Amino acid sequence: MRILLVNSNTTPAVTDRIGAAARAVASPGTEITAVSAPFGLPLIVTRADWLVAGPATLAALAQHRGAYDAAVIACFGDPGLDAAKELLDVPVLGISEAAFHAAAMLGRRFGVVSFTAALRPMFEDCLAHHGLASRCAGFRMGPAFSGDPGAVAEERLDLLATLCTESAEQDGAECIILAGGPLAGLAPRLQPRVAVPLIDGTQAAVRLAEAMVGLMPRHPRLHRARDLSGFAPAVAGLYRGA
Repeated sequence: MRILLVNSNTTPAVTDRIGAAARAVASPGTEITAVSAPFGLPLIVTRADWLVAGPATLAALAQHRGAYDAAVIACFGDPGLDAAKELLDVPVLGISEAAFHAAAMLGRRFGVVSFTAALRPMFEDCLAHHGLASRCAGFRMGPAFSGDPGAVAEERLDLLATLCTESAEQDGAECIILAGGPLAGLAPRLQPRVAVPLIDGTQAAVRLAEAMVGLMPRHPRLHRARDLSGFAPAVAGLYRGA
């Protein structure tokens, strides 16, 4: 089985983290390929960033089409997810989508912890989109961040541990999502310091993608072929059904 992970930002260190986290939980025989967005921003923070990241994510998925059996959008907020599900003939999951649904199965109420509060509006939108806002016990997030996205997990490790403890003890979270591609692989390091289960969205998405390949074999998408101008040929090919 081949799974493609698309980091919707352009920071190679984040892509490397995502790939390593995915390989750590992938089943034997599953081949993981992690790629960065071909254009865009080094870190997705605001709603405007998220909108820019959608076309970049779709371009990466289109560029590698035919080389994977399932795909994961490894950016919290899942930019481009609905378009990818509509246009591609393989399962496509987002790490927000996977984390929310996994958390809802692990406890009645889950918390969301991340490295900067600037992400909260986007996360709230994503929760509502997936119909799980009522299951969220609350958000615990750090201050503004403008450093290296590839190093934020280590730089804010102690802060994130504190936020997780507050989420469990003060908000009543029965499990906690570590939200954001730059935090991929951090859950095992933090788990000994937190009394409730921690969920890594990238790792949850990989395991669920493996299951979805078995549940949903490759199938054609039914849509009217149209000409898309101004985009990369691979993206235009999705609209033509080519």
